[in-house]
Amino acid sequence: MKASAIITAAGSGTRLGLTTPKAFVTIDRASLLLRVLRTVRAVDALDEVVLAVPAGAQKLARAEVDAARLQIPVKITEGGAERQDSVRLALALTSAEAELIVVHDAARPFATPEMLSACIAAAVQCGGAVVAIPVADTLKQVDNGTIIATMARDSLWQAQTPQAFRRELLMMAHERAINERITATDDAHLCECLGITVRVVQGSTANLKITTLDDLRLGEAIARFGFPG
Repeated sequence: MKASAIITAAGSGTRLGLTTPKAFVTIDRASLLLRVLRTVRAVDALDEVVLAVPAGAQKLARAEVDAARLQIPVKITEGGAERQDSVRLALALTSAEAELIVVHDAARPFATPEMLSACIAAAVQCGGAVVAIPVADTLKQVDNGTIIATMARDSLWQAQTPQAFRRELLMMAHERAINERITATDDAHLCECLGITVRVVQGSTANLKITTLDDLRLGEAIARFGFPG
C-alpha cells in the first residue's frame, strides 16, 4: 500500500519560553523536525511527506528537509490554529493514491522507524493504530484541587505518535469533526468517534513529547547518552 506521512510542526512552543517555533528548537545540534525527518527517511514504506509548519516558516522547513536528504516528495503547508486543524490541512494535500496516512508530531523527536513501520502494519490490518505505553503512575481525578477519585490504571494507556490510519477513514473522521464540531487532541480519538478499530502498538517512554524546558533537558540527555534500558 502507498503511504504518506503527515508531520505536525506548527506549534509555537510557548511553554518552552523560547522565541523559536518548537519544531526548530535544537537538541544536540539537530532540530526536533530534522530528527523526525531523518526517522521518516529510514521508513521504506513511506512515499511522501506533508509538513504543517508555522506561518512564515516554510523556507526554514525546506532547509531542514534538504538537510535530512529525503528521497521522496515533501510538501509544506501552513498549519492551522490547533493541531487538529493542521492535520486536516495537511491531509488535504496528501496524494490521492495514498492508502495509508501516518501522523507524527515533530515534538516527539525520538520515535523510531520501527514504531512507524509497526503502526503502518497494524493499520493495514484493522484500519488504525496508535503507539502507546501503559500508564505507570497512579492517576487521580481532581476537582478544584481536591482528589475525588482514584482511577484504575490496569487498562489505561498513554497515547503517543506516530499514529496510522487508512486514508479514507481518517478523511471521514476529520470531515465528521468539522460537521459536528468535534475537537480532539489526537487523530485516534476522531477515528474512535466513527467506530473505527484502533489498535495499540507498543511505544517507549523515550518517545517523549517536548513541551516544557524540563522535557528539553531530558531530550538533551537522551540524545547525548541514550535511554537506559
